[in-house]
Amino acid sequence: MTLGATRRALSRITIVLALALAMAAATTGLLPGTAAHAQTAASGSLSFSGDPGDYISGGQSYSYSTESQDSFNISASSDNRVVSLAVDGANGDWWYLDLAAPSGQVLVPGDYTGATRYPFNGPSEPGLSLFGNGRGCNTLTGSFTISQVIFGPHGYVQALDATFEQHCEGWDAALRGEVHIANPAPPAELALGVAVALDGTASTLNGKATVHGTVSCNEPVKVSISGTVTQVSKRVLIKGSYNTSVACEPGAPVAWTGTAAPTGSTPFQKGDAEVMAQASAQDPIYGQTVTASETAVVSLSKS
Repeated sequence: MTLGATRRALSRITIVLALALAMAAATTGLLPGTAAHAQTAASGSLSFSGDPGDYISGGQSYSYSTESQDSFNISASSDNRVVSLAVDGANGDWWYLDLAAPSGQVLVPGDYTGATRYPFNGPSEPGLSLFGNGRGCNTLTGSFTISQVIFGPHGYVQALDATFEQHCEGWDAALRGEVHIANPAPPAELALGVAVALDGTASTLNGKATVHGTVSCNEPVKVSISGTVTQVSKRVLIKGSYNTSVACEPGAPVAWTGTAAPTGSTPFQKGDAEVMAQASAQDPIYGQTVTASETAVVSLSKS
């Protein structure tokens, strides 16, 4: 991170904390849902201007776009209620815009009137906030119109077209602007598969059970495989767990092998055992943990 970006991040934190402390005693609003990783917009623009006396704009006009080498990062909350945009201007400017539907609603095309400052808007109120460059509203009123919004999985924002108007501290002076975001269709989510082979071994040297299988994926990822081996022999319960990991590549199943040590003094035996396997990996696009599991009866042979 550059020194300028670090200073902008610290400035944003300072503003957010100061405004949050000022509003903490009065707020009844809901905090936003979990958001996905912010994605860099393929194409975007943000422009706004303010009346004389508007605190945020200082009565000036501002315009940013990806064509001008300004950076746009956008994400939505997990329930598609809130869209959050961060703009880092090539000239060092930085701005943050939040547009939120009332609690329990999905953000859809339409007019949102009676908005108050996000995230302190009441449950029945839309939320709105544009702040940056060291300036933010303590309270605000306003409205916004969503012309188009298209969501993908896990907070991916494919398209957003909106206009907005906000008034700081109840003043008549207004700030008015518009935002446009366009991204490719959302990438596929990570898909995992795990299989347990129906044969394994029980060691006569150390009493451990070795089992194996395969994992499959549609993206290159590191997959962790964990599970249990459970066996009953002469009315004695024998159980152990195993953990391993493999590098999975799309196109063909990848083999895995795990070894479970018995938790008690009785070693694993020749015969049938129940093997549970769970594979997990982090989706490289959406940052979500994806899992897959399988349970099978495995025939253990002596080794």
